[in-house]
Amino acid sequence: MGGFKKFLLRGNLVDLAVAFVIGAAFAALVTGLVKDFITPLIGAIGGKADFAALTFTVNKSKFFYGDFLNLLISFLIVAAVIYFFVVVPFSKLLERFKPTPEEPTPVHDCPHCLSSIPQAASVCPFCTRDVIATPDASAHSTL
Repeated sequence: MGGFKKFLLRGNLVDLAVAFVIGAAFAALVTGLVKDFITPLIGAIGGKADFAALTFTVNKSKFFYGDFLNLLISFLIVAAVIYFFVVVPFSKLLERFKPTPEEPTPVHDCPHCLSSIPQAASVCPFCTRDVIATPDASAHSTL
């Protein structure tokens, strides 16, 4: 499982190439699904079974907007699948393994050398002189 996690969290050219090939194959599959199943289903409800045949003409130029509708439906399905099955789970995975920020250690100034030292310190690490711990340090001390 650790190797799989490392694979998911690293990014390199081979992974990108594999993802591109799989994505292209998936897009072709979805395009076929739209052309062969979804478009006829919508056509059965709306009356036009083949969107690819939908055209309009302007000044003897033919515009095939039916093909565009098929591609638009394909794009929306691919985008939804990528978002809900790749982006959302991967974002949750990254949030799960995101390191939590540590709380900063409370500090105060050494009365002798004015260096910032932890409140619980009894000796200054810079000037090596004894310091009196502040009252809050005893409450947070783990020693």
